[in-house]
Amino acid sequence: MIQARYRFEEIVEVLKAASEIRLTDHVGISELLTDSRKLTRPDHALYFAIQGERHDGHTFIAQLYESGVRHFVISRREAILPGVDANYAIVEDPLLAMQQLAAWHRRHYHYPVIGITGSNGKTVVKEWLFQLLREEGQIVRSPKSYNSQVGVPLSVWQMEADCRLGIFEAGISMPGEMKRLEEIIRPDIGVFTNIGSAHDESFSDMSEKIREKMQLFRHVSELVYCKDYTAINDCIQGEGIVENKGLKLFTWSRKSRADLQVGRITKREHESEIQGIYKNEFIRIRIPFIDDASIENAINCWSLMLLLGYRHETIAERMEMLSPVAMRLEMKEGINNCSVINDSYNSDIGSLRIALDFLNQQKQHLKRTLILSDILQSGRDEGQ
Repeated sequence: MIQARYRFEEIVEVLKAASEIRLTDHVGISELLTDSRKLTRPDHALYFAIQGERHDGHTFIAQLYESGVRHFVISRREAILPGVDANYAIVEDPLLAMQQLAAWHRRHYHYPVIGITGSNGKTVVKEWLFQLLREEGQIVRSPKSYNSQVGVPLSVWQMEADCRLGIFEAGISMPGEMKRLEEIIRPDIGVFTNIGSAHDESFSDMSEKIREKMQLFRHVSELVYCKDYTAINDCIQGEGIVENKGLKLFTWSRKSRADLQVGRITKREHESEIQGIYKNEFIRIRIPFIDDASIENAINCWSLMLLLGYRHETIAERMEMLSPVAMRLEMKEGINNCSVINDSYNSDIGSLRIALDFLNQQKQHLKRTLILSDILQSGRDEGQ
């Protein structure tokens, strides 16, 4: 269980906020809250009244007070409840305040942190790295696919002194967002999974999107990526992309010379064997998946484990035990002798292509049906 951490007065000082303190005999803050439906420990919660396009968090303050919450970060003084004992920090932007608080909390811990970004595969790579590395000790990681401007600070807030490693993913939808996330995560090791069409509508071209994602790696000491994504490789090899000139790159490729030279990939009924050459030595792994997306994600994990110095035998043994990640190509048994592939957590052309490839791998049904909602992140006009 997470222990109470910080006094409200201490948080006010960190945020350089104005305050209205009516409750002095209170417990420490251990839970950051942005959604009234996710309240679990009201006496330890600090609620951030974030104002979005559809909802204004200030409208839930009275409800949360009735539920036991006594600490609030707000931007509108008129939201202060009259005549009740509660504490308020008044800031210009509650979301920015939450990010600043999470970044301050992050600086208390000095164990290695892995930061993951890319168009696809972030959540799977994060979860698989957790499966592969958890035997060595406690790991803190992003819950589910918490990789947004709200999700990242909530993820990093989970960091505790008894952990030995952090693994966090970061996703963006427009320019200027990754710098904030980098300041919160401050990764030591980076993984750039791939680049695709997700959120193309917010960027002028692919190069701009890659440069924005690369902001996550401004201070890393080691970076894993696939050289076969030439746009990524060209960007990384260019001048001024990464501030740390001592950066160690670990590359993998099926097409050109790399640290991990991937060779033959053999797909069988329920598994794939992936062969490679690392430091002039022939190595191989088997994974219990045959779709191309899983193979790519596994190679990214393989590369990171090699970078961390794991023995080949250990890597191979653990790779065979990988399990599927919920909501990412999740196979479920449906009614009337049908199977359902749930790939609902993402919606872009690249993810659809991966899902269709996975669908084509399934041989148990002759008839296939695609259920598709609007794809709003394609970067294409409605008439196209």
